[in-house]
Amino acid sequence: MEAARAPSRPRRPAKYGALALIRHGLSGRDWPRAWPDRPLRNRYDVVIIGGGVHGLAAAYYLAVNHGITDVAVLDKGYIGSGGSGRNTAILRSNYLTPEGVRFYDRSMQLYRTLAADLDYNVMFSRRGHLTLAHNDSSLRTMRWRAEVNQMQGIDSEVIDPAEIKRLVPYLDISADTRYPILGALYHPPGGIIRHDAVNWGYARAADALGVHLHQQTEVIGIDVSKQKVTGVQLADGRRIATPTVLNATAGWSTLISDMAGVRMPVQTFPLQAAVTEPVRPFLDAVVVSGTLHVYVSQTDRGELVFGASVDPFTSYSMRGSLDFVEGLAGHVLELMPALSKMRLLRQWAGLCDMTPDYSPIMGKTPVDGFYTDVGWGTYGFKAGPVSGETMAETIATGRPAQLISAFGLDRFERGELVGEKGAAAVGH
Repeated sequence: MEAARAPSRPRRPAKYGALALIRHGLSGRDWPRAWPDRPLRNRYDVVIIGGGVHGLAAAYYLAVNHGITDVAVLDKGYIGSGGSGRNTAILRSNYLTPEGVRFYDRSMQLYRTLAADLDYNVMFSRRGHLTLAHNDSSLRTMRWRAEVNQMQGIDSEVIDPAEIKRLVPYLDISADTRYPILGALYHPPGGIIRHDAVNWGYARAADALGVHLHQQTEVIGIDVSKQKVTGVQLADGRRIATPTVLNATAGWSTLISDMAGVRMPVQTFPLQAAVTEPVRPFLDAVVVSGTLHVYVSQTDRGELVFGASVDPFTSYSMRGSLDFVEGLAGHVLELMPALSKMRLLRQWAGLCDMTPDYSPIMGKTPVDGFYTDVGWGTYGFKAGPVSGETMAETIATGRPAQLISAFGLDRFERGELVGEKGAAAVGH
């Protein structure tokens, strides 16, 4: 009796390589776009410059909370191509000032439910956040921050080296090191998230509500008449009429503000980061050392993500440097000598818009209709949801949202700074 033959499988067309098969499957049809390319109109109620998490979140909350959908988000690159796609995606709310703590805690609340709100997996992972203290001065600052945090209802406390070792066994807590670990500010709600997923989730949700997303659309001028915004000029010669412009461009913020005649006390610095080969997960917490200017976390794929403080010079360069890698590797090995055999895979840089008091500049400006959501330094991604929510409220109502009332541009003229340097100098 003849053996039964297995049913023949449909032959794949020769044009399909491995990548094409992933995209097309056997049907030959493209997957639907997460958001389509839409024709650029010559007028919008609101134009948002910057297609990162701040700009996208503002567009989403304008639509979902206030019903304002005649909105265009413009980016000279692609969605998330700036700081929102170059950061290390660490989340926390254990800041130093009451204003900062309340603000970032609201962002943490929004991040916790973001996957459900957007119907998109943003891969939030609660890890716990440790800020190490290597001297008495740092330890005093950690106690100060813990007290401020606890007064605002934030889960944050100072722990001793034995507890640090229990949480992160690979840390060297001996007294023989150059910078012994005396304690740490422990913030259990801190964690990491997938930055690209956050950008894509906000973009898809905003588009579904009617917002237009325009990539590769560079703004080269802002039209102002009688101290009021009337439109924006694009690099291809087109003009968009609008009464409202939001500057959400991070490292490029002063270039955009200058177009509207608004000067900002902001300087732009590169911030570099690096990632290793993937290894079996062993590091649950996020570890930060302000003294050594380094921080480290481990992704879900097993890669170690490292970073440091901003480069010591103003620049718009986004290239990595050997000096950064050498210094970073040395400091990481001071904390965890067992990592000496790990291989570095790649490094990159983003641009940080630093203010004198390490706090953002948000809200209205002297030019009517020109709003800013800038000055985010190294800590802007943590604030993406709450910045979008509060800027949407400010634009919709014409009044600064309560959570950002302390972050106005006019605080520098009044001398009422919001000093966050003690919690944001190595802002991770």
